[in-house]
Amino acid sequence: MQNDMAEIKTIAIVGSGAVGAYYGARLAQGSEAKVSFLMRRDLAAVRDQGLRIKSIEGDFVVNPVSAFASTEEIGPVDLVIIALKATSNDALPGIVPPLLKKGTRLLTLQNGLGNEEFLSREFPEHPILGGLCFVCINRGEPGVIHHLAHGRVEMGEMTGSNSAVDVHALFTRAGLEARLLPDLGLARWRKLIWNVPFNGLAIAGGGIDTESILADPARVERVRALMDEVITAAAAFGHEIAPSFAEGNIKNTAEMGAYKPSSLIDFEAGQSVEIEPIWGEPLRRAEKQGIAMPELKRLYQQICTAVKTRSS
Repeated sequence: MQNDMAEIKTIAIVGSGAVGAYYGARLAQGSEAKVSFLMRRDLAAVRDQGLRIKSIEGDFVVNPVSAFASTEEIGPVDLVIIALKATSNDALPGIVPPLLKKGTRLLTLQNGLGNEEFLSREFPEHPILGGLCFVCINRGEPGVIHHLAHGRVEMGEMTGSNSAVDVHALFTRAGLEARLLPDLGLARWRKLIWNVPFNGLAIAGGGIDTESILADPARVERVRALMDEVITAAAAFGHEIAPSFAEGNIKNTAEMGAYKPSSLIDFEAGQSVEIEPIWGEPLRRAEKQGIAMPELKRLYQQICTAVKTRSS
């Protein structure tokens, strides 16, 4: 592991959907680093009109944008931010290497469990960091991102190079709300407190938004039961999460209004849903520890069935 970390002057965003485009745009706007975006679907629109962020904190446009169709065109950078869906992780060994040089950090902003471990196996010579985005955000027309609420990033480090301090400082200098956690595992389980029930019940409920979930007392009860199971499982791995954190998630979700979680958007678009990292992996890890998670198991089975039988 390299300890001589260089200043972060160049950043590559791998996966320029809602999350990657939003945080990349904020870093491009608010930091002195050069930010390059790997884009496919929105490439032509962004090159022509820039990257437009419609935000509750104020709209802005990044123009011109360093947008590219391949990582070979970007070249080596100081920080790689991975915001692809975790279902695309198998493609990363073929995408990421042209971005790497001595000391390049890799920060995953992906959902679920297992992403840092995957990156560590594939890129063992590089610092691996994880970030959890607590944000209400959607993709609009090509080149447009709608930031509806929140935006905090909780981050930590899997490997011991202390590079998370530099990345945290980069985010805060750009005006982003960022929290540096000494325990990355804790951050991952905290994010599951929201992702498991709300992404899951949106699909299992037949395509409903968060407002509809919270309007049904039976579903709210199920939200709390799922959150309780995640808290219990996290504790078994040494990650203590207070019940008040779960209640805070419910309160914050109520403030979002009729928000469609990202997994529901993927489901309705016929795209891959991050079933295994969000629901399957925490269930398997808990069961290996002898922890029963009946509500999560039922939800996992419902989502698998829904994805298998959805209309093409």
